Amino acid sequence: MREGFAFLKRTTRLPDLYVKSIPFTAPDGCLLPVADVHTEDAALIEKLARWRAENAFAFPTQFPVTIEGTSSWLRSRLLEVEDRLLFLVLDRHGHPVGHLGFANCLNDAGAMEVDNVVRGVKAVSPGIMQAAMKALLRWAQDVIGPRGIFLRVLDDNPHAVGFYRELGFVEESRQPLRRHVAGEAISFSPLEPGDNAPPDKQFIRMTYGPEEEAVGQQMILTAGPSISAREAFYAWDAAREGWNQRWSFYLGRFERAFADYLGVKHALATSSCTGALHLALAALGIGPGDEVIVPDITWVATANAVLYVGATPVFADVEPDSWCLDPQSFAAKITPRTKAVIPVHLYGHPARMDAIVAIARQHGLSVVEDAAPAIGAEWQGRKTGTFGDFACFSFQGAKLVVTGEGGMLLTNDTERFQRAQSLWDQGRSPTRTFWIDDRGLKYKMANVQAAIGLGQLERVEELVEMKRRLFSWYEAGLAGVPHVRLNYEVAGARSIYWMSSLLLDETAPLTRDELRARLKERNIDSRPVFPAISQYPIWPRPQAPQPVARRIGERAINLPSGVCLRRSQVDYVCRCLREILS
Repeated sequence: MREGFAFLKRTTRLPDLYVKSIPFTAPDGCLLPVADVHTEDAALIEKLARWRAENAFAFPTQFPVTIEGTSSWLRSRLLEVEDRLLFLVLDRHGHPVGHLGFANCLNDAGAMEVDNVVRGVKAVSPGIMQAAMKALLRWAQDVIGPRGIFLRVLDDNPHAVGFYRELGFVEESRQPLRRHVAGEAISFSPLEPGDNAPPDKQFIRMTYGPEEEAVGQQMILTAGPSISAREAFYAWDAAREGWNQRWSFYLGRFERAFADYLGVKHALATSSCTGALHLALAALGIGPGDEVIVPDITWVATANAVLYVGATPVFADVEPDSWCLDPQSFAAKITPRTKAVIPVHLYGHPARMDAIVAIARQHGLSVVEDAAPAIGAEWQGRKTGTFGDFACFSFQGAKLVVTGEGGMLLTNDTERFQRAQSLWDQGRSPTRTFWIDDRGLKYKMANVQAAIGLGQLERVEELVEMKRRLFSWYEAGLAGVPHVRLNYEVAGARSIYWMSSLLLDETAPLTRDELRARLKERNIDSRPVFPAISQYPIWPRPQAPQPVARRIGERAINLPSGVCLRRSQVDYVCRCLREILS
């Protein structure tokens, strides 16, 4: 949040600032961040001073307002305070009609305080402040993900109290205040201990807790990203300036940032994780006659990449607790033709990489991590993507970090990286223009996609925490529900819970697919967990499905897991599951 607020406030060009604005409708308008560019806007500062003077009665500190004082407040009390953010409310013509924002946002409770809500123009755009407040609250939930939103309002301002109640704020507590006068300044502070006289005013603390009557009336989807002004601005800049000499500006930044995040030497942005897997196997020299072991539960791309290089996928079972590659099953599948293994960190849960790597090294096998959905996950304190000879990530639109489509290939091996990079770029020679040294591929990511990815990566830990909190809501809401078990992280793992998933046991009164149908009737989307993919008819060597993989693939589902889901939506899903299964 600290970095996000600074990203908005440090803007010095008005065109850039409009890209970072928050639009709203009914009536149309936008929230424009108050930023460095405004410190020299004399007309705006004069307007802010007038608004402050007109609305002094609504604040606990009241003093004569001057233009000079407002200019100083703008710089030192707003732009230089890291946990405070203010937006101008602009109407559909771009005219400022008020402002609102947040303050006191860095606290142990993880809450955000709505602050400085002022309507400066009374006679235009009815409903605009309510629309602006709804947009502000939605933005905070989707981009920041606070654990709570609250505000404080004086009890002698019934119009404001009613306004906030209409928006879904409810009274939580009251704090008695005592009035103080010093010259022309008036202030109100909490009563001192032993002060039993009637208070002069009271601060009403109100928390945002709207009654979600509409929950369940529209489909609750399984996925969905959080997109902030950072991604929007980078993408706009790439679309406007990312050509000719700057064609790879964001590609380079994204690759370097991703390598630094994981602590590896080399990163290569690709058009998909599938392409990254293909490049990894090709750079390792794996080809016809070779075998590569993959888990029997994964997306088909993991094994398809093996086919692309002419090798044969061999399917090993998964563990019943992590749903990831079972090291013992992996070891049992090794033959003299085995050249590599591709462990998959399924649904954001890390595989037991210490055991897998130890077996691979014992047999001289390469390790390619399919970390497609697991950016930020850790095994024994070490990030996924740092264990193997290569690692591959996905930024497809349902993932935690998104670019629409896209992937990333990572390695610490410089020679193999150079080989993969040459293949990635049509087999071009690094020293001769337009000279092709080898038969290559075309797996480049677009610069504008990388711009979005960079913005996402700069917020990745916030996004991970939002996913983990989402799972904790399911954990609380499904406690005691019969016939289901959530897919928990195992000891030693830090899962990002890209998907919150559950397994339906054999004693349940309905099948997995019947459960999904019942949920769909209640506007709850879900996904079946990947089936044991050895059952597909496309593989060159038929293989029976692995028993654990088959059971999970037939009885497990992914619950709604979009990073912007509200607690009320998760509670609704849990309530429906409880009703169906009890």
